[in-house]
Amino acid sequence: MIQGNSLHANNQSAKAKLMGAVRESIPKAFATTKWLLSIMIPVSFAVLLLNYTGVLAVISGYLAPVFELMGLPGESAFVLLTSIFTNIYTAIAVITSLELEGRVVTILAAMCLVSHGFIVETAVLKKTGSSAIRMLLVRLLGSFAIGVFLNWALPTDLIHAQTQVLVQNESFKVMFMDWAWSSILLSVKVVVLITLLMILQRILEVFGVIKLMSKILAPLQVVMGLPESTSFSWIVANTLGLAYGSAIMIEQVEKGQMAKSDADLLNHHVAVSHSQLEDPLLFAAIGAPLGWLIIPRFLLGVLVVWLCRLERGLKKGLNFNSKKSGD
Repeated sequence: MIQGNSLHANNQSAKAKLMGAVRESIPKAFATTKWLLSIMIPVSFAVLLLNYTGVLAVISGYLAPVFELMGLPGESAFVLLTSIFTNIYTAIAVITSLELEGRVVTILAAMCLVSHGFIVETAVLKKTGSSAIRMLLVRLLGSFAIGVFLNWALPTDLIHAQTQVLVQNESFKVMFMDWAWSSILLSVKVVVLITLLMILQRILEVFGVIKLMSKILAPLQVVMGLPESTSFSWIVANTLGLAYGSAIMIEQVEKGQMAKSDADLLNHHVAVSHSQLEDPLLFAAIGAPLGWLIIPRFLLGVLVVWLCRLERGLKKGLNFNSKKSGD
């Protein structure tokens, strides 16, 4: 009888914890969703205008010589520029509208996986403790570093076909209606995913699963140069990406579960290596090999973190010597 009462009490306690997790998570999810959409919607509309007026195509023309140095056709600049201002889906749409061979598609895909959604994702990285300008530089330089590496590493016997940027012939009304519908779908997706993610994160936290996951990932975190406190956010960023994973990353920083200095180290990694599931698979669907899309970005993320740690060590040493000489 006593054992039965104890089991019932435990069930009631677990149920109460679950309900409490849901109640606590919904207001936070609403606040994060509101903040995220307040950036996403205006930015996507601005890109619609830039694309309709042909501004993006003009800018890409000036950038063409840089891309030719990486073995890419000049029109590739339009693809990366579109990716930077929008997202992976739009970049894929542009790539598929051009006649490109597999080697070129692979290099472009890897570069876009590093450099996409700059405005939204940089806002997330800034909110979790990193310099916006520094993160932009890390991602831009990382993107071109990946491009240069793949241009050297991939077979050179593939010649890309002649390409051209397709001129937008649709009326503004048609483009606007497409944008409005996609924005509605995006908003619904953001609300649902972030709410569910916030609830899941709180449940895992309440039942001690996050601590267990941190211990399991500890050896990998050491290799990557990341603190143990960043393990759960690292998982979220690599499975859901920066935009959808922002709710967790921001909350962990705001609740003090992850120091801003630790979050900054994590940001240096995920700035170039995140969303390692969905995004590479989207490019794989158009012929890009997964290995070349995942492994170089992961290794670059590890390298960037260790360079950041080296920089911090050097600064600390210089400050110490400066103080010592001052004494």
